[in-house]
This record gives sequence, structure tokens and C-alpha cells, in this order.
Amino acid sequence: MTTTDLIIIGAGPGGYRAAEYAAKQGLKVAVFEGDEVGGTCLNVGCIPTKTYVHAASFEEARERLLQVVPQLRQGVEGILSNPNITLVREKARFVDSETKMIPVKGLDDPRLVDSTGLLALETLPKRLCIIGAGVIGMEFASAFQSFGSEVTVIEFLKECLPALDSDIAKRLRKTLEKKGITFKMGAGVKSLTPALSEGEGGTNVVYEQKGKEETIEADVVLMATGRKPRTEGLNLEAVGITLARNGSIPVDENFQLSTLDSQLSSVYAIGDVNGKQMLAHAAEMQAIRAVNHILGKKDNIRFDIMPAAIFTTPEAACVGASEDQLKEQGVEFECRKAFYRANGKALAMNEPEGLLKLFSEPNAGKILGCHVFGAHSADLAQEASVLMCMGTTVEQLRDMVHIHPTLSELLLAAAEA
Repeated sequence: MTTTDLIIIGAGPGGYRAAEYAAKQGLKVAVFEGDEVGGTCLNVGCIPTKTYVHAASFEEARERLLQVVPQLRQGVEGILSNPNITLVREKARFVDSETKMIPVKGLDDPRLVDSTGLLALETLPKRLCIIGAGVIGMEFASAFQSFGSEVTVIEFLKECLPALDSDIAKRLRKTLEKKGITFKMGAGVKSLTPALSEGEGGTNVVYEQKGKEETIEADVVLMATGRKPRTEGLNLEAVGITLARNGSIPVDENFQLSTLDSQLSSVYAIGDVNGKQMLAHAAEMQAIRAVNHILGKKDNIRFDIMPAAIFTTPEAACVGASEDQLKEQGVEFECRKAFYRANGKALAMNEPEGLLKLFSEPNAGKILGCHVFGAHSADLAQEASVLMCMGTTVEQLRDMVHIHPTLSELLLAAAEA
């Protein structure tokens, strides 16, 4: 009989990364997954949306999706073929997340889809209405506009992408408006009803903006109001696990169950189910921390420094606090800016639209955050993230040589501003 040291429920980014890392440390691992390996990110999340963003047409996007996802899925299955890992294809599992549906009339409308349903479409919608201007909504808006759809985005908040610096978010939105996307900001959706227009018609999306009720008609309506942890079907109450108000599993800094019950001390929750940072790369690093804690090993992973990107065209990305957050917290800071239009590589790429904002402690002190939109923003935020993890100051950044011509010179330009 084989002894199992670690049981993992779910083969998403956190699950398969935990299995891989634990197996390399000599642990015997069993992974339970009743669906496709790879989780939300690989199958219906970040990988499919990035495939759409980089495709020239809807038809090309569909074709590439059918190639890329199975290829990456095979890669995950290869990881799980390690002799120390047993993959059990059973349904008893944590699953990453599901779409949050706002409580409006007409949620049973057949034209209403979530991101999974939108990716399953075989024909391009002429008119696409997106409810929500978060990451999912903005990425799909950018992609489907480039394919030729008439895209309207309805957002309850006054600005898109609330985690992003508001100045950066506004500039990105204005750029997408110039491309043809219509935004209805500060608008609340009231209902979805069948349209009465001639022909096949569509769905009337009724929303309220500035106290006035408005209606737009769409062929497909995407609900992009975020995702929530999925823990149903696990019978957690039977073992004494109490969920937080948002449905997540409470954990401590090591992602160990927050409980006084010693019998549950061997339970860890990583990834979307703990509701902390619903990002694939966050889940992977949470996996490393959890396994390290099981093994009694220390690490220096900085979960307070978590870069994130929005793969619109152009991209946007961030790490650390925004100017808005620093002001709200009463933190003294300096803000430095660098514009793409003054960068040689950006002009050579014909990508002059963009702005980088670098925040630091006063007197060119430690870097506190970097928010940027423009070509390859994710790469710039990643460099800033590395610098922040090392406690780098703006003064030190000024002395670091950057290749010319590259977009990374924007960071240097901001430091020198």
C-alpha cells in the first residue's frame, strides 16, 4: 500500500504547482480533479482571453484556441505524470471560481453568457454588450472590438479597473473609446428583456445612468462582474469549516486553515477558494508557501507585492499601491511620470500611446508602486515588482543601466523625472 503525504483537491494553477513542487521535495502526492486539468486560467480564463487578444480575427482566435489550450493542458498532464504524483480523475474537488451574477431581472435570458459562454461562441456577435469594466470585461471588449463587433461596456463605478491607478485607467478607457468601444460609466443595469425589433432581434439591456433610464440592444450580453470562490459540494460544514461571508475559505499567512480545531491544522486552501488574490500566478506562489510550511521550510515570498496585468490593446499593468490608495492611506509619496511618446522603442514600434507612473517614498526613497498602460506594460510592471521585492530605491534605480532602445527605459526615465 502506497502512503500519500499530501492530498490536493483541484488541478488548477495552485494545485498542479503544489503537486510539482511537493513531488520534487520527495513527498508522495495524490491530486483529485474531475474536470480538465489547468483550472479556470488555462481552460476558460487568462490563456483563452490572451489568445483572443493576439488574434487578427474571430475565426483565427477560435482556431488558435482549439490548438493552444489542449497543448498547454498536455503540458500540465506531463507535470502530473511525475512518479511521486498520482492523478485521480474524480469529481471530489475544489474548483477555482465562478462568475458573480448581479441580481437583475432577466438572468435567464438565452443571450446572456459568462466568459466561458463567450469563448464557446462559434459566430461573431454583431452587437456585444458587456456588463462590468473589470479585467474580464475590458479584455473581451478590446478583443471583440478588434474582430469587428459593436461593443458597449456598462459599468456601475465611475471608472474602469478599480485596482488600477485612476489616471492610468481613464487614459486607457479613452484610448479604447477612440478605437470605437462605447462606455456607459456610473450606470447600473436594471433588467434584460427580449427585444421587439424586426428580424431575429436581440436583448434589450435596460440601465440607469444619472437618474435616467436608457436601453441598448445587443445580440450577446456578457456578464463580466468578476468571479467568486466555488466551494459548493464539498460538505465543508461536516468537517467544521466555516466559510467567510464572500464564500471563501479563511486561511492564515501560510494558507493554512484559520481554525482552533487541531484536527483541521493539516488543511490548506490556495488559489481562488481563499479569495485573497484571484490570480493564477498568486495561486502558484501560494502553493509554494503552503508546501514550504508543511515541510517546515522558510521562504521570502512577498505576497504584499503582487503584479497584475490587463491584456487589452494597449496593455495595462500594475504592482503596489496606486496614487489614489496612497492618498487614502495618508502615506507621503512622490509621483514620477514617463510617457511612451518620449521613448525611442515605443516610437519605433508605432506605439506612442502610454504612460508610466512610479510612486516612491519621499527623497527618491523605496519604490511603493508602478502603474502603467501602453505596449508591453506587463513587462514593465514585472521589472518594478522585482525592484520592490529587493527594497530598491529610486536613487538606486537611477544608477541601473538599461538597454537602449527598450521600453524598460521608461522606468529609468521616470526615476530621473
